Amino acid sequence: MSADKTSHSDLPSIEREEQRSKRVTGDPGRNGITRRGFLKGAGLTAAGSTLLEGVHAFGSDVSDGSKHGVTEIGPGLTSIKLSVNGKEHAIEIEPRTTLAEALRIQMGMTGTKVICDRGTCSGCTVWLDKVPVNSCMTLAVDAIGHQVTTIEGLSVNGSPHPLQAAFVKHDALQCGFCTPGMVMSCAALLEKNPNPTTQDVRRAVAGNLCRCGTYPRIFSATLEVAGNSRKA
Repeated sequence: MSADKTSHSDLPSIEREEQRSKRVTGDPGRNGITRRGFLKGAGLTAAGSTLLEGVHAFGSDVSDGSKHGVTEIGPGLTSIKLSVNGKEHAIEIEPRTTLAEALRIQMGMTGTKVICDRGTCSGCTVWLDKVPVNSCMTLAVDAIGHQVTTIEGLSVNGSPHPLQAAFVKHDALQCGFCTPGMVMSCAALLEKNPNPTTQDVRRAVAGNLCRCGTYPRIFSATLEVAGNSRKA
């Protein structure tokens, strides 16, 4: 009897010891929370708070552009000045406006064509300081302080550029959508290299897509202008 009484009286203490052992080793107790889990959760909470504080501080620093000598533009309409074809144009645009949109909509220079609007066909090619760029992928605000030249700016005293005349002579266009971009790319080549080879012309228009397939005539027109300039 005494042995039985002793064993029964010790059961509560044994159970408490087992529960304590489970908590220490990481086994979940009655409420599903272990000491290890609690400490891990507390650590993650502290790390998350520190990270959020760092992100907030970084965001505050970036948003204050004056610290980095950066002028903030937008988000509403912004007045800017662009030098296009040798003339200064004052326009109001949203910061997201592309150079192609500014040229066509704000300035009425529709010679620059927007075809893919993804920078894949180069139909919208203009010059930025005489370097060909896709105006559909260039923000208008990024052209501030640079010289922009469009297809309208290639004419000489109201007469077509020699390359434009050569395109007509060689019938180097059909639908005409890609033509302004083609002319701008080829003219940029002639500005840089007055004596190009066929391979040079090919490379110059490598990013220009002509769905009508007039590439051979484009090459011929460009090489003829180069030949005429050599004779002159």
